[in-house]
Amino acid sequence: MQSSPFTHGPNYNRERAEGTTEARAQGYRVIYVASERLAKISSLLPSNRNRSSLVHSLVASLGLLRPIAEKNTDLEYPPTQVQVLRPSLATSKELSAYHDKEYVDFLLDSQAAASERPLTFSVAQVELRDSFGLEDDCPPFRGLSDYVQHHAHKSHASGFCYVNDCVLAVLTLKRASCLGFSDTMPSRKPRIMYLDLDLHFSDGVSSAFHTSAPASSKYTPQILTLSIHHASPGFFPPSPISSLPNPVDPTFDPFTLSLPLSTGASNATFARIWSSVVEKLKDAFDPDFIVLQCGVDGLAGDPCKVWNWGLDGKGGMGWCVEKVVRGWGKKVLMLGGGGYNAPNAARAWAYFTSIARGQPLSLETPIPDHNAFPLYAPSFTLDSMSLRMLYVKSRGGLRIDVAHKKTHL
Repeated sequence: MQSSPFTHGPNYNRERAEGTTEARAQGYRVIYVASERLAKISSLLPSNRNRSSLVHSLVASLGLLRPIAEKNTDLEYPPTQVQVLRPSLATSKELSAYHDKEYVDFLLDSQAAASERPLTFSVAQVELRDSFGLEDDCPPFRGLSDYVQHHAHKSHASGFCYVNDCVLAVLTLKRASCLGFSDTMPSRKPRIMYLDLDLHFSDGVSSAFHTSAPASSKYTPQILTLSIHHASPGFFPPSPISSLPNPVDPTFDPFTLSLPLSTGASNATFARIWSSVVEKLKDAFDPDFIVLQCGVDGLAGDPCKVWNWGLDGKGGMGWCVEKVVRGWGKKVLMLGGGGYNAPNAARAWAYFTSIARGQPLSLETPIPDHNAFPLYAPSFTLDSMSLRMLYVKSRGGLRIDVAHKKTHL
């Protein structure tokens, strides 16, 4: 899904709108961004081999990209047709809107970046590659020049991520008035809320927009980042801004926020923080765009084995996704992220796609017969025993003094 974001939101410009008449009449468009080439490239990532291909094949086999044939009046939100958009590769200039040019040039040099034989290069070339973080958890691989993700920093790779598509997307949305959205945009500059649900802190995105502004400043930045993640000693990624913000800290940035959760965070945890923190932040900031990062490595059954988060039910990840994409009435860009059980990640992202479409699938939906069918054993449904929450006696998962923080949001 890192190679298949989709956008969703009110139809901000009917003259420019694409898609079906029904989608226009309902005021929503859903655009699924994907291509076979990107799926193949993303599936080469050593940490997630074939995951992207699984996602797209499952979404297609479930018929989520087909025209909607029937109307269900019992749905809370009206269904929406899906338009598939095949993206083109970003240029060096576009990537350099955030990343250092020297780093971009090295990534786009397929021979230098993707070689599996570093000894064929000079010492200087090897040192340069290592300085860009292309080692350990971010090894070079064939197709690297086409790959992205959210841990990447301005001039080095990190956590299986090489180019930060999330940052580049946010920077593009900052220019919304130049992109044909200005007819219904407020007179102020567009505001973007980046909400990250990945188990791991969004260090690449948060650090890109973090600034130490005076506490008395009345200036409202265009971008607010909120990362809901796990944090503990030695857990990736280490960052001074991954902990709960302290308003008296001189480096405190009220628009770069972190909400670390302890081991065992569950549906109940997310239901609590959603009403007491997330919704209040959204209302106070009043964003025009939402960039929603849907890493699924926090779901029960992921090999990370940290959180106890469920896929459905109140407070489940699907519940949170539905709140954002169908309940907030904003323009939303959804992105994938972590998730290291590939069939379960495909299940989750297919489920989220059905939510964005306005026709949430039941988790009892059978997996259709297609080329990856055997990988969904033993349940062969969207549900999986490993995706079900493990009910443990735990009050963990939430450590935040909400009352203390409210005055600083």
